[in-house]
Amino acid sequence: MVARFIAAISIALALLASSVTTAHSAPAKNPGAVVSVGDLPRDQWISGAQQSLLIEYWSVGPTGEPMLSSGSLFIPDGVAPTGGWPILARAHGTTGVGDECAPTVIGPGQEVKDYITRWLNSGFAVVATDYVGLGTPGVHPYLDGASAAHSVIDSVRAARTIDDRLSRKWGVIGISQGGHASMFTAHMATAVAPELDFRGTVAMAPPSNLESVTPLLGPYVPRIPLEGTTSYFAYVMYGLRAARPDLDVDSYLTPRGVEVLDQLGELCIGAADEMLRDTSLGELFSRPLLDSPLVGALHKMLHIPTSGYDRPIMLAQGLEDEVVPPLSTAKLYAELLANRVDVTPRVYPTDHIGLFAESQPDAIRFMLTVFDMG
Repeated sequence: MVARFIAAISIALALLASSVTTAHSAPAKNPGAVVSVGDLPRDQWISGAQQSLLIEYWSVGPTGEPMLSSGSLFIPDGVAPTGGWPILARAHGTTGVGDECAPTVIGPGQEVKDYITRWLNSGFAVVATDYVGLGTPGVHPYLDGASAAHSVIDSVRAARTIDDRLSRKWGVIGISQGGHASMFTAHMATAVAPELDFRGTVAMAPPSNLESVTPLLGPYVPRIPLEGTTSYFAYVMYGLRAARPDLDVDSYLTPRGVEVLDQLGELCIGAADEMLRDTSLGELFSRPLLDSPLVGALHKMLHIPTSGYDRPIMLAQGLEDEVVPPLSTAKLYAELLANRVDVTPRVYPTDHIGLFAESQPDAIRFMLTVFDMG
């Protein structure tokens, strides 16, 4: 009875402390250093969470410079287990590149809220980065795998600074852009953050093999019969232009291409898709990228490593996906398998959006196993 009373008091004090935004005097710009923490807007609170927090912390940008990231942190109801709440880091899919496109600005829809609740009810705290430059100063380097991975890893560091009831054990899950970020996180996690105990990855429909396409880009490329292809590659070029001004990306673009990139910073994904609905990739480019320095820079950003992983991976794909082609993920799986990576494939009779919910029961079972909670 006394133990329960003390636990209740501790939770109440934690809730009171987080009811207003608090600035932290952390070491200057160290990865994971917390800048501020406070409650998320009430309409973003999650069922099953005793706290739904908005956090801001330092991470690392695409050229190794410190950059701010924001994100959300959800602590499960109840008393933490021995060793603390295990942490699931969630990497989100494409929302856009403007600050107003950050998930903590847009807020989660009901499907995402229900998704997070199921993870909380399974015994995980959930931290979800916005990624650097998305809702924070600077330009968001879309599909820059390494900087996205730093945003994820540093969100876990920040979460553990904010709440000492969180465990060292953690894993990552993400879909689409977040699947790409999750694979890079899996490749970097134990080396970048050896003080943590990384357990595994669920990557859903990660955009892979894009680096094989970029050398072919040029004014001759027709419309591609996949959803959002022009928008996604325009976002990639937008991020590259910001991260590597030395490459003079605009010199490879048509006036229409420059205009599109200039507008993307104000458009979230739905509006970008609408603007580019009748625009082919070729209309963006004034000359081929083949043999240009852009190809090497894009390879570094986009290429998902196919070896060097030291923790288990679940790789999920929808067979009706028209955004990330199933054959692309099949090739990634074959390359991982050939390199003896511990990878478990899962396929579902659904499209890109449907994969999010369809794969969750398997994802939960996978994480419970790698966390020794099953």
